[in-house]
Amino acid sequence: MKILVTGATGFVGGAVVRHLSSYNEYEVVAAVRRMDANLEKFAKYVDVGDLNTDTQWQEALIGVDVVIHASARVHVMQETAYEALGEFRKTNVLGTLNLARQAATAGTKRFIFISSIKVNGETTEIGKPFTTDDIPSPQDAYGISKMEAEQGLLELVHKTEMEVVIIRPPLVYGAGAKGNFSMLLKLVKLGIPLPFDSINNKRSLVGIDNLVDLINVCIKHEGAKNQIFLVSDDYDMSTAQLIRQIGRSLGKPAMLIPFPQFLLKFLLKIIGKAEIAQRICGSLQVDISKTKQLLNWQPPISVIDGLKKASK
Repeated sequence: MKILVTGATGFVGGAVVRHLSSYNEYEVVAAVRRMDANLEKFAKYVDVGDLNTDTQWQEALIGVDVVIHASARVHVMQETAYEALGEFRKTNVLGTLNLARQAATAGTKRFIFISSIKVNGETTEIGKPFTTDDIPSPQDAYGISKMEAEQGLLELVHKTEMEVVIIRPPLVYGAGAKGNFSMLLKLVKLGIPLPFDSINNKRSLVGIDNLVDLINVCIKHEGAKNQIFLVSDDYDMSTAQLIRQIGRSLGKPAMLIPFPQFLLKFLLKIIGKAEIAQRICGSLQVDISKTKQLLNWQPPISVIDGLKKASK
């Protein structure tokens, strides 16, 4: 079986390539924008340039049975909200659908789209997790673009014979992860006292090994056909619990101090960091019961083992 992985130099795409290359039954092709010598050890690669409406995928798609689309525009610097949405749409919506249409024309059987829990929204009430049945409520340009890409892919299902699988992960952590997890890891390593001991939220997260395992299941599983799945480690933690566990994984106890949550939110807001306040203090839980039941899947790595591996 021939599999094309986009975003192969990224955190998720690279992990997918490395994992799938260990299976003799898979011929893995990595789609990249720039050469990465590390990929040559795991897969053939093809330089496709930027992901947009002009990208030509015909050569890369020859003989491909499954596309795993992990490439996306994530970070936008110094743009207005309007400009950001337009740029996100060029890559995440129009670029994705351009690839999907060409894949369908080339005879690709299944298209696995790595979306985001941001399609559901940004926060949940404790004990009321997001599900795939929720009406989408994205709050930023990235989430909107992922939602629109999902909608376009599901419309394509009715026009072609290609199957679509959509996976919405929350925060993905692992060795080499960037963003919020990387920041927490650095702060704990530095031994800086953190004012998060009073935070009693609940957040779902997913280790990279668990996400990749689910993607692997979705390559062949009949139950995955034209479905949307949420994914997590199936164990939710507060920000304080997460930081303590990171400390244990590092062998360096985290220094947490109590601090009024409302004051923490206020201070972060007045310095223009309201989004960080939401991620630190707010809850975001996902219900993966559909994923477990329909695919007979369980996260193979516990959150404790996942954090140990990520902290090395």
